[in-house]
Amino acid sequence: MKILITGANGMLANAIKEELKNEELICTDVADLDITNAEQVDEFVKKVNPEYIINCAAYTAVDKAEENEELAYRINAIGPKNLAISANENNAILVHISTDYVFGGDRPVDKDYSEEDEKNPQAVYGTTKLAGENFIKENCSKYYIFRTAWLYGEGHNFVRTMLELAKTKNEVKVVNDQHGSPTYAVDLASIIHQTINKKLEYGIYNATNIGYTTWYDFTKMIFELENVKCKVIPVTSEEFKSPAKRPKNSQMSKDKLLKNGIIIPTYEDALRRYLSK
Repeated sequence: MKILITGANGMLANAIKEELKNEELICTDVADLDITNAEQVDEFVKKVNPEYIINCAAYTAVDKAEENEELAYRINAIGPKNLAISANENNAILVHISTDYVFGGDRPVDKDYSEEDEKNPQAVYGTTKLAGENFIKENCSKYYIFRTAWLYGEGHNFVRTMLELAKTKNEVKVVNDQHGSPTYAVDLASIIHQTINKKLEYGIYNATNIGYTTWYDFTKMIFELENVKCKVIPVTSEEFKSPAKRPKNSQMSKDKLLKNGIIIPTYEDALRRYLSK
């Protein structure tokens, strides 16, 4: 398969490149391909003629997006629109990464979100990512959109941040009222690969590791596995003021993928594998 990967220097893109290393990969970043430039996208896709386009380019600075809405919209909405139009015109399949932030995040934590549940983003990041989803649906007939959350992997991420903090602190405060699924980039890359290989029905899929937890409990698990003697203190989201509102409930059902035979590890198994590298 010939696969074009945009935003190819990021955490997820690196995991995808490793997962698909036996395929013919064309890897680009903004210096090679500005996805917000429709003419450039059209010319590039026509030139390389990929079977798949995997879009890993995104504006993911959730708090900064509140002050940079125009830039976030260009990257998270207009970029995917350009790729969708070009994919459709060149008979390519578009793979796009979206987020739990498209949901309201305010439902009771005994319920999770299915792909079809009402969208109600509460932050600029989620609003722009939802706009990107809608542009893809409107302009492309063959696409996979994977909604993920709490992503970590190679490079700077929550797990490494907590371990670094523990080196200099006796205690750390972590929110205990945000619920979701920590997701290992390696496992998300595998989910994408499996979906492509199985040629699942085109559409939107929730794609995180299996199981739900809080940032507080996840941090405790990180420290336990690494035998770190640092106290974890639970706090509320309100105690950590931030420009962008965080979802209290980011729990997304993976039933759609599971029913199609996609293998998804638990977040506990994923964390153990990550820490053992």
